[in-house]
Amino acid sequence: MGTTPALSIVMPVLDEGACIDEAIEALEPVLARGVELIVVDGGSRDDTVAIVRARGVCVITAARSRALQMNAGAATARASMLLFLHADTMLPADADQRIVEALAARVWGRFDIRIVGRHWMLPVVATMMNLRSRSTGIATGDQALFMRRDAFEAVGGFPAQPLMEDIAMSVRLRAHGRPACLTARARTSGRRWERHGVWRTILLMWRLRFGYWWGEAPAELHRRYYGTPR
Repeated sequence: MGTTPALSIVMPVLDEGACIDEAIEALEPVLARGVELIVVDGGSRDDTVAIVRARGVCVITAARSRALQMNAGAATARASMLLFLHADTMLPADADQRIVEALAARVWGRFDIRIVGRHWMLPVVATMMNLRSRSTGIATGDQALFMRRDAFEAVGGFPAQPLMEDIAMSVRLRAHGRPACLTARARTSGRRWERHGVWRTILLMWRLRFGYWWGEAPAELHRRYYGTPR
């Protein structure tokens, strides 16, 4: 098994063949410093798994659900610090060092983000997300949540729900302390925003968020977000 890594990255994927090779390549600087990467596939029907294996990266399978996939990855991970990363989010080159420093003082945290795309509103959306997260202590999965393993285990991992698992996890972790809000920016894809319309997506996300806080079932929110049950 070799030396136990200080940090494990868990990446849940589903049909990410178009971007997974680029995602792994972007992580090469941190992987070269001994960071562990675990890709957790939720039943991809494309060549995602083949690409990951060709890269020599650990890939496991789990039930199709981002929360369940991330929990499975955490169970396999060997490090005392965990980072949960979406396949379309790119970290700063020194992300591992920043996380280690942050978790010396806090139990969890996240990065500021920059949404990559053509629409002029995307930088505004990212700025508002960063400010809201800093104010509320709530983070989204796009912001690359990281945490100490003991904190992850203390809160029982991600709740087994089909949407808003990142929000629920933030609430759980916030009970153990405010997050480290790193100003170094992770880059996340604006593909969904642009595909479905930026303004339409903004309104949808606000409706879903308000619905969640008012107690609407995550399964129903997932249906409204994706259009089909998960």
